[in-house]
Amino acid sequence: MLVWDHYGYAMDKTSEPNNLVGRLLDQDKAALADLFAVHRDRLWRMVNFRIDRRLRSRLWPDDVLQEAYLAAQKRIHRFSEDGFSSPFVWLRLIVHQTMIDLHRQYLDTQKRDIDREISLDNKRFTQTTATFMVLQLMGNWTTPTQAVVRQERLEVVEQAITGLEPLDREVLALRHFEELTNAEVAEELGIQGKAASIRYVRALKRLKNVLSQSPGIQDHE
Repeated sequence: MLVWDHYGYAMDKTSEPNNLVGRLLDQDKAALADLFAVHRDRLWRMVNFRIDRRLRSRLWPDDVLQEAYLAAQKRIHRFSEDGFSSPFVWLRLIVHQTMIDLHRQYLDTQKRDIDREISLDNKRFTQTTATFMVLQLMGNWTTPTQAVVRQERLEVVEQAITGLEPLDREVLALRHFEELTNAEVAEELGIQGKAASIRYVRALKRLKNVLSQSPGIQDHE
């Protein structure tokens, strides 16, 4: 489990974010530890949302964050070199790349025979943003009665999500499930803030229309 004290730094609650960013630009590893601690919950939520379901019993989000933090230490100079304005977006990129590496390590080189797809109510899915969103939504059906509804509505929800434009789907995932700000989404996807906002509103409206017809799903707002 990730324990920040093991890094040898205590979170400086008096530090202003801008000060931490300035120190990060100077490759101050103590500032990196503080910023990682500030954003840890958000990064954990991202990993928990996107981690391959086949690995949940063997790879915890905390394990991913531990590896990502070590990677960030080695690449601290890249924050300024790559021109990131948001430390969180930069950290999220490192976490995402760490997840890819760990997925390859656990899935591509495993001697065990691991199914390359996951099963949900006798349907087959590949691990994509759409899959993560479907699993997140469908996971809210828990009672026997809801399980029946889950079976009936699964295809409807899947079609609603996969029917979105890929960029709209990613905007929706980042804003609604990972809870990034509009500005962070824009930087993450390399689009204008206004475009990110329009795409989010459009995608959320479409998804809500479908979910309103699917009893048993809890809204994520």
